Amino acid sequence: MAIPVKLPVFEGPLDLLLHLIDKNKVNIYDIPIVQITDQYMEYIRQMEREDLGVVSEFMVMAATLMDIKCRMLLPAPAQEESTAEDPRAELVAKLLEYKLYKYMSYELKDRMESAEKHFYKKPTIPTEVSRYRQPVDPYELLADVTLPQLSQIFSSVMSRREDKLDPIRSKFGRIEKEETSLSDKLQDIREYIQSHRRFTFRSLLERQASKMQVVVTFLAILELMKTGDIRIIQEHIFDEIQIEVVGN
Repeated sequence: MAIPVKLPVFEGPLDLLLHLIDKNKVNIYDIPIVQITDQYMEYIRQMEREDLGVVSEFMVMAATLMDIKCRMLLPAPAQEESTAEDPRAELVAKLLEYKLYKYMSYELKDRMESAEKHFYKKPTIPTEVSRYRQPVDPYELLADVTLPQLSQIFSSVMSRREDKLDPIRSKFGRIEKEETSLSDKLQDIREYIQSHRRFTFRSLLERQASKMQVVVTFLAILELMKTGDIRIIQEHIFDEIQIEVVGN
């Protein structure tokens, strides 16, 4: 009957290598690759064979260790002895990086366990206290401010205000209510032509009080010509434009 052997659980090949290095008390920068490889392979032989996904990761590292072992056993060419790179360098770099993150995870775990022992309550500050604002004394604020400094601050504020102005819309001027609408002007002219069957265009425009009313009057005349209520007469060029009512 086989004797069951319980093996320690490692999180991956690098975790196992760190364990072997610590167990043998060797320098991580000078790994005895033959000794570590033999111990690593012994552990692989004792692993359960059912979990192929886990075993495959360890087998890849085993192949890497065997490759490093072979390269260290083979003599390097004479011309490359001085410049040859240590075959263990890449493995050492990975082990150091893994060791760093492993210890960081321990630190985070300790902080999480420590934080679980603390409890915080919501602030219970009275409303009167939360609304309190320390009074501001303007004389105290301006005690060390000189007139040149105030002038500089004022210029800075005004320049910021100018930067915020829209260079196009800021020149539109004021938005004023329309003096008169086209419909109102049409009604006004229709009432006028009831008592004036024939009149000049000039006389009609002279009755208007602003440029806007002149423009709207011109549009109203065009609309009345379109509807056939009036017709325009000008016998010669530069003569007065006569407006005559059509029909009754």
